[in-house]
Amino acid sequence: MKTESLSLIVSPDVGSVSAEYIIPEKSNCIMTLAHGAGAGMNHPFMVSLAKTLAEIGIATLRFNFPFIEHKKRRPDVPAVAHKTIEAAIFHARELFPLLPLFVSGKSFGGRMTSQYLSIHPHSLVRGIIFYGFPLHPLGKPSVERADHLKNVKVPMLFLQGTRDALATLGLITSVCSSLSNATLIKIEGADHAFKAGKQNTVELLAKSTGKWIGNAIE
Repeated sequence: MKTESLSLIVSPDVGSVSAEYIIPEKSNCIMTLAHGAGAGMNHPFMVSLAKTLAEIGIATLRFNFPFIEHKKRRPDVPAVAHKTIEAAIFHARELFPLLPLFVSGKSFGGRMTSQYLSIHPHSLVRGIIFYGFPLHPLGKPSVERADHLKNVKVPMLFLQGTRDALATLGLITSVCSSLSNATLIKIEGADHAFKAGKQNTVELLAKSTGKWIGNAIE
């Protein structure tokens, strides 16, 4: 596999953010991979996931949201996050025009990506993968954050820890059951950060992603 770092231009008013491709020797698809609210694209989880995905033929484009790029604590407003995701999608499509294109994100990154797709249906995108959809704030179980998902037209894969405090298992199961294009895979014992004792959850996440994508592009 090889790594390519770049500066991703978001828009004239937002500016640029850091980004990085990890590309296997033979790629089956290209996938954007957006980080969560608490850490950027170079968090060990994000890097490990991207490298593990590359081992099974999935090229990834990780990128920072502007708030991380500029070392701010408060996440970007949706409009700025959506612009950043759009820039990543178009860059990935331009660089890999012949590969199936998927989008994904950890927590906040996944939610912002699905919000973007709910507003901008994309014929370019074949599906979206959520690495821990943040269904509700800590200690406040609710499903309002899932309202926009009914407007997402592409297949959705939800990878959720059974101990995720930001997505009560019963509620996320109910949400996914109500969506005809959603698949839910539960990672037993994992929390929102996909920590589950000594389990190699990154390997489980990558394997599940690869199998689902394989079925989607058959």
